[in-house]
Amino acid sequence: MEKITVIKGFKDILPEDTPIWWQVESIARKVFSSYGFREIRIPIMEKTELFKRSIGETTDIVEKEMYTFRDRDEELLTLRPEATASVIRAYIEHNMPSSEQITRLFTIGPMFRRERPQKGRFRQFHQIDAELFGADEPQSDAEVILMLVHFLESTGLPEMSLEINSLGCKSCRPVFSEAVVDYLRGSEEYLCADCRRRMHTNPLRVFDCKVESCITIIEKAPQILDYLCLECKNHFAQVKAYLNALNIKYVVNPTMVRGLDYYTRTAFEVKSGSLGAQNSLAGGGRYDGLVSFLGGPEVSGIGFAVGFERLLACLPADTEISRYKTELFIAALGSRAQKIGFKLACELRRAGISAAMDYSDKSLKSQMKRADKLNSAYTLIMGDKEIENRQIELRNMSTKNQQVLPFGNLHESIINIIKERGK
Repeated sequence: MEKITVIKGFKDILPEDTPIWWQVESIARKVFSSYGFREIRIPIMEKTELFKRSIGETTDIVEKEMYTFRDRDEELLTLRPEATASVIRAYIEHNMPSSEQITRLFTIGPMFRRERPQKGRFRQFHQIDAELFGADEPQSDAEVILMLVHFLESTGLPEMSLEINSLGCKSCRPVFSEAVVDYLRGSEEYLCADCRRRMHTNPLRVFDCKVESCITIIEKAPQILDYLCLECKNHFAQVKAYLNALNIKYVVNPTMVRGLDYYTRTAFEVKSGSLGAQNSLAGGGRYDGLVSFLGGPEVSGIGFAVGFERLLACLPADTEISRYKTELFIAALGSRAQKIGFKLACELRRAGISAAMDYSDKSLKSQMKRADKLNSAYTLIMGDKEIENRQIELRNMSTKNQQVLPFGNLHESIINIIKERGK
């Protein structure tokens, strides 16, 4: 019978890999909570219309990459390709704007896009996503960018570069879009098929193109910063001033437009040279107007997403990881010792001690090898002789020192030793 393997572009996260995932998630929760962000958990599947309306029907995500299917009642459903739309849907549906003027939320979980799998890019991938609603002042832009940089630095990321831009607003961006179309007219034959189509559906998407011939043409295209209205210019200038005050290094990249339609004004990306051509590991921006567009009140918003797999790929190989460690291994020799050891292991686990034992009647040498493999701090050696003498040997697996514990209060003695070691 043919072996069933994982779907292309999906991957298993094995036990030896999960400690670094726990660690990064823990850092995110700690950093984000210090900025007042609270965790929300959202479904991995939504109605397709949510993503079509929020992301934009002419984006590559909606046109080419979403996993969409019809449910049994003929309703179109989609595995979420990003988190912002889902967080906004929950924010509106649960009437959060009425209970608090400013809402800070974050979520961690899998997203799904049918892209070509490559380094740091999968069809099921994971994101750390943060959203701030109800604050349109430039300080909030700087705050969110600072939180992102703070988080990435806390993970031990060795190098990163921050790029920022302003995408204007509904007043000035249409003028810029028209200027881009005017510039591209006459060059259609040198553009790829996607960019020829984008000229008429979503001109700003041409700046995302990775085709060399298109890049050459777009290099001399008009730049959004030259078309900003006075209000957008002032907002962007203040964002930069606050970033400077916070000593956050950045580069203004006037060609950066991000891959989603909903962004307005401030947009930003964090890149790392460790990823090669696909060097963006985090990005986000302001999306004033999206909440009301999805049926909510007129509330501003700004947020970002970090690519989990991409971040892990950038961390140094010697990153210190808090790996799972067995606190006690019980090496039980003989049926009597097995019964006593089993009961003791269960009692210790209920007391919060990580305990393990081998239920098969293997030799002491074999069981000690098992204790080493489990990275056990201590091993309790228990056989008929030890039980008869009512004295059990406890070995420190690091120092190899052994001590004798009285059989009568074995449970309490072990708990005290392990807790003392953890201080």
